[in-house]
This record gives sequence, C-alpha cells and structure tokens, in this order.
Amino acid sequence: MMRCIAIDDEPLALSLLEDNIKRIPFLDLVGTSHDVFEAMDIMEKTQIDLIFIDIQMPRLNGFDYIKSLQNKPLVIFITAYENYAIQGYDLDIVDYLLKPVSMERFIRACHRAKSIFESNSEKSGPSTEIKKDYLFVNSNSSMVKLKFDDIMWLQGYGDYIKFYLKNIELPVVVRTSFKKMESELPKNRFIRIHKSYIVSVHNISAIKKGSVFLDEKELAIGEAYRNNVNELMRA
Repeated sequence: MMRCIAIDDEPLALSLLEDNIKRIPFLDLVGTSHDVFEAMDIMEKTQIDLIFIDIQMPRLNGFDYIKSLQNKPLVIFITAYENYAIQGYDLDIVDYLLKPVSMERFIRACHRAKSIFESNSEKSGPSTEIKKDYLFVNSNSSMVKLKFDDIMWLQGYGDYIKFYLKNIELPVVVRTSFKKMESELPKNRFIRIHKSYIVSVHNISAIKKGSVFLDEKELAIGEAYRNNVNELMRA
C-alpha cells in the first residue's frame, strides 16, 4: 500500500483527483490540501510515498515545493500547462499528466509509481528495515507514542479509531481510517476479527465460538474475518 497526498488549489480538480485515487486499490490517500503549506503539515506527521500535485498554485508553486523537499517521495504532476513538462522530468518525477486526465492515463501513471516504489523497496533490502515496537498517532493535537505491547484492541467508528491499552481506562481516540491503521500495524502482532475490531494476538486469552476474549473483554468475530481467526489457531 502506497501512502499518498493530493495537492491542488482548485476545489473541483482536487475533488476529482481524490475520487480517482480512491479507485486505485494500492493507494492509501492520507490527506488532501489546497496549498503546499497545508501539505507540509500533513507530511510532517505521516510518511508519504507518493505526491499528486498541481504546478500553478498561490504563494508557492508545485515545482518549488518539490525542489524544497529533502527526502522527496515519488511525484506525479497534474496540470493544465504542458510547457512545464521538461522541467518536471528534470526533477526525476514519475509522470506528468495534463488536465483533463482520462482514467486510463491516470491508472497507467499510478502503476508506474507502484513499479518504482516496489523496485526501491527491494533495493533497500530487509537489512535496512527498522523494526519498531511502537507507532505514533495524532490524538488531541499531540503525537502520542503507543507501544505495540500496550495495545489490547482497536475499535473503528466512522472516521475515528479507539485504541484500548493495558492498565488505562480511557481509550486513545485518533482520527484516521481503519484501512490505513491496519496497513501500519505489524501483521504478526495484530489481527482483524471484525469490520470494527483489530486485536493484539499476544493478548488473546481465549477463542470461543464466535468471540475472541482479551482477559474479561469479549469481542465478536465477523463472518468475513472468521478465516483470519482460523488461520491464527492453525499457526
């Protein structure tokens, strides 16, 4: 899954871009922004793999913003001006799309980005991977560090997730998507058992009929996720 951000000062163009991104199964849209300064805030909090960005924008244009980035993600320019194409490719971008962009052309650009992303991941190799035992989440305007060992289970509701932790009565509430959080949690430590629940494998105390138990807490197993639990018991 590639985490991406869309930047365009035109509301309609941004809305269309957002809709297109959500149709691509290997893209996770982390946020949208009407200018690069909003985007800076998003990228400070979340690692971004791919940027979709317009060129002509107020205050700071797309070219200058991309040039300013020290650790540049993959970039796809989407603009109404074809005369910037050469400058765009000088920045080693993935693709340069002219508005209006057909869905077929958009999909090709996304697959090109996916191919480069996967190639770069293979080159980095497993030896360079940093295995963390925690993650940071944005809760109440603060970046809160949550250790995997302390997380009992997660409950999704709407655009929010509740993290239930050991020895803490009140959950930590985070505004994010369940899909995004599921991709960020290590699969050998967490398992999705329901459309609204992800649980810590290490903290499961029992599995009975249609439920998973974490100490005294009982959580229902959703029919669509029963195979996840069966695989866990066979492991």
